[in-house]
Amino acid sequence: MSGSMASPTWQLGFSIFFHDFASSRLACEARFSLPETEPRLLRVGPKQIPMLIGSWFSRTCTKRIPPNCSHLSSAPALRINSYSPDFNFKETEEESRYQTVKGSTSFDSKSSSNGLPELDNSNVIKVLNNLIREPLLALSFFNQVKGLGFSHNVHTYSTIIQILCSSGLHHKLRKLLEELVFETQNFEIWRLFYSLPKDCNGREAISFKVFDGLIKAYADRGMFDEAVGLVLQAGNNGCLPHVWSCNFLINYLIDNKKQDTAEALFHQLKKLGFNPNVYTFTIIVKSLCKGGKLQDALDMLTEMEEMGIAPDAFTFTTLIDGICFNGESKMGYKLLKTIRSRGVLLYTFSYNIVIRGFCGEMKLDEAELVLSDMEEQGIAPDMYSYKSLITGYCNVGNLVKALSLHEDMISKGVKTTCIILGYLIQSLRKNGLAIEAIELFERFRNSGLFLDEVLYGMVIDAYCKQGNTEVALQLMDEMKGRRLAPDSLHYTSLIDGYCRNGDLGHAYKVFKDMVETGLEPNTVTYNILANGFCRKGLVQETFDLLECMLDQGLVPNRVTYSTVIYGLCKGGKLKDAESFFKTLVDKGLGHCSVTFSAMISGYCEQRHTKEAYELFKRLVKKRVLPSSTACSRLISNLCKDEDLDKALMVHEMMVADGVIPDEITYSTLISAFAQLGNMTKARDLYENLMVRGLSPDVITYTALINGYCRVNHLQEACKLFNDMKQKGPRPDVITFTALFDGYFKEILQEDLRYRGKRRVQVATEIFKLLEEMKEMGLKPDLICYTVLIDGHCKINRLHDAFQLFQEMLGRGITPDIVAYTTLISGYCNRGNVKKAANLVEEMLFRGLKPDKLTYSVLEHGVLKARKLEFSR
Repeated sequence: MSGSMASPTWQLGFSIFFHDFASSRLACEARFSLPETEPRLLRVGPKQIPMLIGSWFSRTCTKRIPPNCSHLSSAPALRINSYSPDFNFKETEEESRYQTVKGSTSFDSKSSSNGLPELDNSNVIKVLNNLIREPLLALSFFNQVKGLGFSHNVHTYSTIIQILCSSGLHHKLRKLLEELVFETQNFEIWRLFYSLPKDCNGREAISFKVFDGLIKAYADRGMFDEAVGLVLQAGNNGCLPHVWSCNFLINYLIDNKKQDTAEALFHQLKKLGFNPNVYTFTIIVKSLCKGGKLQDALDMLTEMEEMGIAPDAFTFTTLIDGICFNGESKMGYKLLKTIRSRGVLLYTFSYNIVIRGFCGEMKLDEAELVLSDMEEQGIAPDMYSYKSLITGYCNVGNLVKALSLHEDMISKGVKTTCIILGYLIQSLRKNGLAIEAIELFERFRNSGLFLDEVLYGMVIDAYCKQGNTEVALQLMDEMKGRRLAPDSLHYTSLIDGYCRNGDLGHAYKVFKDMVETGLEPNTVTYNILANGFCRKGLVQETFDLLECMLDQGLVPNRVTYSTVIYGLCKGGKLKDAESFFKTLVDKGLGHCSVTFSAMISGYCEQRHTKEAYELFKRLVKKRVLPSSTACSRLISNLCKDEDLDKALMVHEMMVADGVIPDEITYSTLISAFAQLGNMTKARDLYENLMVRGLSPDVITYTALINGYCRVNHLQEACKLFNDMKQKGPRPDVITFTALFDGYFKEILQEDLRYRGKRRVQVATEIFKLLEEMKEMGLKPDLICYTVLIDGHCKINRLHDAFQLFQEMLGRGITPDIVAYTTLISGYCNRGNVKKAANLVEEMLFRGLKPDKLTYSVLEHGVLKARKLEFSR
């Protein structure tokens, strides 16, 4: 269909373009034919130019008409009223020359309105063909007439495409095709390929270039259906794109989660005669694996072999990756070894995929075996090999193994990265090893390794939480020196550090510096600063800060209000906290669990347990439960007050509301009931904890063991101890101390007839426990030594008791009054008053003043000794 418009201005616009072209040709002649002192361009006046153009047009427009354009329709002439050309080509030498020539002429538009031909598709093609040696002028003309309303058809596009291709202006072709895709056309784009020659001077077929450009243009705009439609329409009409273009489209569809479309296109193209290459099959294998179709992916290898296409290492690696991606890393590793046995050379990347797969499945031992295997095969692991394993061990909390692998990596010359260090430092901090995290950072701080803002942020925060704001500030300055810009997180960490130290002056200074650098504090920053003010009792400054938030356009949220309430309580301003809480409630801002929870926690902080419990009941009446943290604090306070009925009621309400108490809350309750000897309830709570999927910690186990020992149920205590060693957390010194106490108490409960035998048994068990402690790297503390000394004294093993006392002194542990009194009592009971008196003198020498119990024990010992002496 020919484009046309009946307007007298077309002739003027057409004349302007011809003027530019004629000027260009004349300027070129002047440059290459005449001396600079006598340029021909200056001899041609403006009034002569239209005549020259008309003459040139009549001579040349009948030439170079392509044979496939003989059927073009002759549309009515299209005329225009006005035109303002706008050229901006700056990319090639030819473009630069075009600008120079164009700018060297002037033209009076009024003088070019006569004697020019009328414009239609046929004339446009004629002009374009005559500009084949001036491709930029041809493209400019093409765009000008389009901009003036002329509607190009398939043949005009075909002509300009051929010109651009033959001139090597591929960037211009790409832009033209993008516009073709974006704009509404009066023809089906796939028909364009019928107008294009099959080759271009022996080079790659123009149709392939156009196909590639169109497909990429569609893909860039997310027009996937249109791209697929173009390929299939052209294919159905006997014109298939190059295999590279098909591969691009199929891969692009897969990367945009359109695997089904990609696979359907692949099969349809094969029906149309498309010959896939090894890369095509590799892409389809990737797609099938992404969709979990592992068997279909394996079948693709068979199809490749039937077509005589040999899978390469990349194909096999893609298949292995897909298998591992679907959680079948064991199968992937088996395939890797099979491929290797057939002589296919696999690289580090292939092994890394399997290592990553095993790590993703938390099969870290298998992943390490793959690492060892690749080294045995002479393939050196790289940073990615170790990264998967290190992060895997970090995720399961095995920092010893993670750090060991990191050292192994460095020792083999593989450089670490800030990402790996980030995982290690984050995991160390998460496990309470902030000092070790800082040491790791300091080790690489000046090693030349690039450390990013995230890593600096972690360590700055770690230093701040350790209270070392001075070093944290130095790190901030160091970041700036390395052209790393601190963000709001870095500043907020530093503010938090100063607030923790109670240094609000520096905290506020950092806050001001943050604002001056153009960073806007967020709600978290304000909350931290408000909390710091509150804890210092700076009530007015806190409320001024809230006003500052509002001025910045930040609305204080529930966390802000709860932070202020709890902070005021923490700072001893309970009345101010109550007043603020009441104001919030009156304004309708405090009717939420968060603010009530903060007030309950605040009461608990100040040991106002009664008020906290009353507020809890008030909130429960509204069928709203405080936060689990507030409930846990309330339970803890009630347990300390031995008000276990109320504590249990709060716990039961938490459970009924679907809030699962944490291990600390359960431990608090279990310890409280065990302390009172109610082991039935303590055991019920323990069973309840297990049913809810929680893991009892060392405190919970120790509380139960101690409780059973207190009520002389040593057998139950020992069962729990063994269970703890097999399933639970590692016993600590307190756990062993509770068991020691239990063993000694049991022997004292035995009948006198069996006490002798039990003493030997108890001594044996205690010796075993002491050895077990040493194997675990645990050493008795003061309380443990005191229990052991007391027990040995009571079973008349005074020599062992004294040896333990000496061992304690040798380890640098200073005995307290209780430890001395325990040993003094032992000697007094054996009638050795002199030794007991010497211990009293030793106490005084160490600056320990004997208490009433010590003197009472000594006095009782003296009396007992006199009685023994009198009886003799």
